[in-house]
Amino acid sequence: MAPQQTGSRKRKAAEVEGGAGSSSSSGLAAAAAGTGQAEGPLLLAKRPRRPVAGRSLVHYLKGRTLGADGHPGMAGFEGDLRSYGVLRLPELLRERQLSLGPLNKVFASQWLNARQVVCGTKCNTLFVVDVQTGRITRIPLMRDRGPGQSRAQPTCGIHAIQLNPSKTLLATGGENPNSLAVYQLPTLDPVCLGDRNGHRDWIFAIAWMSDTVAVSGSRDGTVALWRVDPDVFSGNMSWHNNSGIPRYSHIRPKDMEAIPRATTNPGNRKVRALAFSGKNQELGAVSLDGYFHLWKARSSLSRLLSLRLPYCRENVCLTYCDELSLYAVGSQSHVSFLDPRQRQQNIRPLCSREGGTGVRSLSFYEHIITVGTGHGSLLFYDIRAQKFLEERASASPDSFLVRTGRKLKLTCGRGWLNQDELWVNYFGGTEEFPNALYTHCYNWPEMKLFVGGGPLPSGLHGNYAGLWS
Repeated sequence: MAPQQTGSRKRKAAEVEGGAGSSSSSGLAAAAAGTGQAEGPLLLAKRPRRPVAGRSLVHYLKGRTLGADGHPGMAGFEGDLRSYGVLRLPELLRERQLSLGPLNKVFASQWLNARQVVCGTKCNTLFVVDVQTGRITRIPLMRDRGPGQSRAQPTCGIHAIQLNPSKTLLATGGENPNSLAVYQLPTLDPVCLGDRNGHRDWIFAIAWMSDTVAVSGSRDGTVALWRVDPDVFSGNMSWHNNSGIPRYSHIRPKDMEAIPRATTNPGNRKVRALAFSGKNQELGAVSLDGYFHLWKARSSLSRLLSLRLPYCRENVCLTYCDELSLYAVGSQSHVSFLDPRQRQQNIRPLCSREGGTGVRSLSFYEHIITVGTGHGSLLFYDIRAQKFLEERASASPDSFLVRTGRKLKLTCGRGWLNQDELWVNYFGGTEEFPNALYTHCYNWPEMKLFVGGGPLPSGLHGNYAGLWS
């Protein structure tokens, strides 16, 4: 091999993988409050006596069991208890690795129920893993209509999986990663495929605006709005042929919008991540040219603004917090916080330099943001305190836990790495290679966290999956 060709192959093998996305999590179920009624005659001169609010955990659990309303102080106590649990959960999590065989890099994941997680990989595999038994069930991918449809490269994979608000539909990529595939839940029967007049390049991001409307973002620099016929998944239509095999419709987008060209980097408008604000009915997007874009999302998309991001390298993940009306963008070394309604951003960016490997996945829950890095670690940042959660330790078995001043960092296991010729020739046979955490998702009612990923260099083949509980 010529020296120039060898150098080129080494550079290509060492390129970092771009598959990263935001991950989403299910919320805690709201508990019912207690109740109390004032006793005595209704006299205008006297106010009804307010019962004393029970502040103990026993009172709280009793109020939940009875399901009574209007107990003063219980809502605040419940909020305090939930916030305390959110702060303390990360330090209690322990890892159990899951074996995925020879699958290559988990790019996307979502909880389906208390024990099943659906995942998408770089090798274009859609599967469901049972976190209790480790059993893997592969889901057939939908194919574009017609033999003349061009197929994308098989190495690009499935970069996005999202469930609609009622968890009756799942949206992801098709066999052709340019197409949007929608499945019915919980059966995972195919519903429809968006392969008509849609994207011309890979889909990197998906967000649901309602139970029947989804938006996809692509490497071709466009966002597309899709509408699913509600009769399809409500059971009013027959979607099986005579042999009982599920069939699906082929749909086209209701609206498509192009990312505006930036003057600094006009050729790199690839959409990498989307996040939807249900409260404001707005859609946020991040493009690789270093911009954040905001649309008003109704029956069509109307662009409101485009903002230059403070850190512009490898902006590959985005999440939104309804409670704080705040977007968070992950880049090569920082997480930036954006409130589109504020000219002056009051929350300073957090720095996450983990070996220069960048932020690969983000999720919000209340005031805690979870950061998955390219170096195999999970970090936890408190927005209110504007600092990372810290490790706690005790000097002796009889003493209380105290903060150590060190960041609380959960380091993921080794996973599986294909020790092929490329690994030997271009990475020196390195035994331990940290996994980039491309996806993570919480199951808050069960207090569990699923994490997926694989080796960061694009030339390496491997995977990581772990259940933290």
